[in-house]
Amino acid sequence: MRRLIVITLVLAGLWAGYWYVGARATEGAFAAWIKDRQADGWVAEVSDLSTRGFPNRFDTVFTGLELADPDTGLAWAAPEFQILALSYKPYHVIAAWPGEQILSTPQQRITISALDLKGSLVVDPTPALTLDRSSIVIEGLTMTSSAGWTSSLVHGQLATRRDTEGENRHDIHFEASDLTPASSFIRNLDTDDVLPPVFEGVSLDANVTFSAPWDRSAIEDARPQVTRIDLSSFVAKWGELELAMAGAVDVDARGNPSGNVTVKARNWRQMIQLAEASGALAPELVSTVTGALQFVAGLSGNSETLDVPLRLSGGTVFLGPVPVGRAPVLVIR
Repeated sequence: MRRLIVITLVLAGLWAGYWYVGARATEGAFAAWIKDRQADGWVAEVSDLSTRGFPNRFDTVFTGLELADPDTGLAWAAPEFQILALSYKPYHVIAAWPGEQILSTPQQRITISALDLKGSLVVDPTPALTLDRSSIVIEGLTMTSSAGWTSSLVHGQLATRRDTEGENRHDIHFEASDLTPASSFIRNLDTDDVLPPVFEGVSLDANVTFSAPWDRSAIEDARPQVTRIDLSSFVAKWGELELAMAGAVDVDARGNPSGNVTVKARNWRQMIQLAEASGALAPELVSTVTGALQFVAGLSGNSETLDVPLRLSGGTVFLGPVPVGRAPVLVIR
């Protein structure tokens, strides 16, 4: 019995030593990262940084955190931010955002509040900390912009997993329910107030290839850019409008996609009106596009439902040989 007590005390002492050294190393690594960002010309300030959680956790709490990247003009401020990890599995971390935080761009300042905003992140246990998989859960999110718009989300989830069959590829899943788009977007898009203010649901499944790994350099140096999207499914329901898309596009260095996407739409005539109102479809093309889509819809036997292939090339979306709008520019700042 005496020997067992001695062994237990020795092991407890060794574990306490491991925890103390690990906690100080964790805290020191984050503090060094802040100083490195300052040396790179960032605004990087924290009023307090501490690691606690003995004996089984390394819970690092940042108080009064402010970060700003001079190259992109992006800035983020949070009264408190937590990075939580099990002491025996430090490469799997939980990030907990505060109830309110501020994201700033060169164009606007966005105040973000949420009832719950947490993320799970698993990285390779190497100095590069390459992302393996992640998950973010959002509950009761509200965004208010200095540009005059508001947006909200009742529930959302984003999950990613690295695809080992290709370099820098990730499977991405996103779903949201009761999404209220930016109020300015609604005002510009729906001048007749015929649409409900809330998206009932949006979901996306895709395999995305990036120009570089998502690792610590993605924050410190430059964000990896999208080079290819294999879209398995995108589905959105907004009142009487239903939209589904699938396809594959390659993305050039300027963010211009090229490839083919199949679009299925219900109540597509209303979508034409919204596209014109938003400026995505030039007024002079409305008659031509409507006639072409009416012909295509008639082939399916249901004039209110579309099932049509679109081609993206040179920054433009084509229906056959007819340009029908601008293609989105896919650039990650």
